[in-house]
Amino acid sequence: MEYSTFGRHVAVDAWGVDFELLNNAEWLQAQMVEAAEVCGATVLSVQAKQFEPQGATVLVMLSESHLSIHTYPEKGFAALDCYTCGETVDPQLAIDYMLAALRPETAHAKKLIRGLGELKVETPAMKQLQTAK
Repeated sequence: MEYSTFGRHVAVDAWGVDFELLNNAEWLQAQMVEAAEVCGATVLSVQAKQFEPQGATVLVMLSESHLSIHTYPEKGFAALDCYTCGETVDPQLAIDYMLAALRPETAHAKKLIRGLGELKVETPAMKQLQTAK
């Protein structure tokens, strides 16, 4: 069997997110697992850490690679990324799901196309952000 090295890696900085959403590792974990399932990925394991006095990190290990978030509730900021290998799982779908759940005021994203030689950087098309909270 021949394997493809092709992969897509979407990284997003989300600003203007509600403190309570960003400071709830349990809620974030549930959303991240759902996001992985929405994009068609296979969840292998999940780790979540609630920090004191605030903040959270969630890592979802996928058969296809990973989905992660690290939050700074005091800044209204979340750093998200999703990397998937192959052509059947689209990491953008997971990112779009998370942005719909987090409802940031603004988000900035880049997509890396990996495994084909020199990295190609794109600005992904993202769903329109809902700014009304």
